[in-house]
Amino acid sequence: MRRTPVGRQTRARGIPDATVARLPLYLRALTALSERSVPTVSSEELAAAAGVNSAKLRKDFSYLGSYGTRGVGYDVEYLVYQISRELGLTQDWPVVIVGIGNLGHALANYGGFASRGFRVAALLDADPAVVGGTAAGLPVRHMDELESIVESQQVSIGVITTPPGAAQQVCDRLVEAGVTSILNFAPTVLTVPDGVDVRKVDLSIELQILAFHEQRKAGEEPEEEGPAEEPVRERAPGPVRAAAAKLRRAAAGGKDKGETDRQAVLPA
Repeated sequence: MRRTPVGRQTRARGIPDATVARLPLYLRALTALSERSVPTVSSEELAAAAGVNSAKLRKDFSYLGSYGTRGVGYDVEYLVYQISRELGLTQDWPVVIVGIGNLGHALANYGGFASRGFRVAALLDADPAVVGGTAAGLPVRHMDELESIVESQQVSIGVITTPPGAAQQVCDRLVEAGVTSILNFAPTVLTVPDGVDVRKVDLSIELQILAFHEQRKAGEEPEEEGPAEEPVRERAPGPVRAAAAKLRRAAAGGKDKGETDRQAVLPA
């Protein structure tokens, strides 16, 4: 029988998604304490190590049935076990990685999978130049084997590291094969049926958010365009330049042929 993904187990027990998202942060901080043989930790110390406030931490732990001991704090080893169990990390979770380019190779070689209960069951690709090679000591197998691997290895988690154009097709095949949780590194939004969980990792979006904060820290506010902004605009990506040109034409009362005023806006 296929295992129910951990996310739905925890939601069924009434643990909010926001709390589930913070549990790995607590586990990472607790693991570091355990490695230093620290026996107990206060809520304030653990919250600071995890980057949250102590009231939120205590609320999160109340969902786990763990309140700590007043004047003593939380038992580090017990919390490591308790959170690991809640996240399903005391089980073996076979994972398939689809798309063995540079990122796929890097993930295959990531040592943190095995130490956290995840086993890379197979590496898959459709490129004949890649299939038959190896990564992290594992052979790269053809996508034609996906369904049989998912069934024989009882895989419920798939990782997609393909180019964006292939990601949805790979996602569909994973879902049809029985995979119910997907980690998506492809820079595109995936459509999945109810009952399938998708977590998206988009490095370009994270960098853009950091760029926003860097601009604000430097005290640079976006300004109205003028002659001084021309060199900056010319360095912008093509779609941004095109959108800016539409806005300038709209402001001047002009339109592209066949274009309405409603269309002269930045793309979503």
